Amino acid sequence: MLDKEWMKTILYFLVMFICVYLLIHYVGQRTVVDGASMETTLYDGDNLILNKISYRFSDPERFDIVVFPVEDDYYIKRVIGLPGEKVDIRDGKVYINGEELTSDVYGREPIIYPGMVDLPLTLGEDEYFCMGDNRNNSNDSRDLGPISREELQGKIWVRIFPFNKMGPVD
Repeated sequence: MLDKEWMKTILYFLVMFICVYLLIHYVGQRTVVDGASMETTLYDGDNLILNKISYRFSDPERFDIVVFPVEDDYYIKRVIGLPGEKVDIRDGKVYINGEELTSDVYGREPIIYPGMVDLPLTLGEDEYFCMGDNRNNSNDSRDLGPISREELQGKIWVRIFPFNKMGPVD
């Protein structure tokens, strides 16, 4: 028969396991950048913490960096178009509701490939248009189409590796 100390230890590890499980599945999760589509903000191999709880209480905002699933993979992209907006890419630039997105300091180079958005695309009431910061080297909403609100896993919160770049991700 187990004595009290063993029971306490088993109970302690059980409680810790449950807490870690809940934390990883509902609050935050580590994710790793795979590829160059978010350069110059994020780089291949960067380790990040995904905030999975913030979108339970608020909606994604323009320029948030989000994670969403695509087949058997997860993509990390930046929110460009919000629900109900008309997104257009022409002359190498992004337009939202007919006005150039001049505050988009993340996608600096002219866009060579507009994808399916060479004509205006109006987003649905729960759809987001997401693009990589490295616009000419990114598989994003230009090919995948709009991303639904329920597909968004969360918002990138902090970089934990490499250590010299550790800190919040804007």
